[in-house]
Amino acid sequence: MGRAARRTGRWLLIGAFLLALGFTSFHLVRVVSDAIYWNEHKDERIEGWMTAGFIAHSYHVPPHVLLMAIGLPPGPPPDNRPLAVIARNQGRSVAELRAVLQNAIIHARPPYPPPPPPPPHKAAP
Repeated sequence: MGRAARRTGRWLLIGAFLLALGFTSFHLVRVVSDAIYWNEHKDERIEGWMTAGFIAHSYHVPPHVLLMAIGLPPGPPPDNRPLAVIARNQGRSVAELRAVLQNAIIHARPPYPPPPPPPPHKAAP
């Protein structure tokens, strides 16, 4: 094997190492930035595009607590309408629903007692 072939092989090895290092660094930065983002944005402001299920998941409260607070029946099938649509159907504003939901969230978390379980679902005839 000649000197030129060894030099080319060495540069290929260095290039592959740098490529792998760059790939790993890129993904490491993404993972760390995502972790920082989700740690800082736990409780985002409730908006009209959000569903009750999304809010329940985001705020770590049972979905039935939020549904009952805004006057919707808990249980299957899930209500996937955005808050803006629910507010319009109920003749209320998104701000009013937001206030009701924030109050329900506060009372579903410690130091308050845990919310009761959802009522049993009645099967349709």
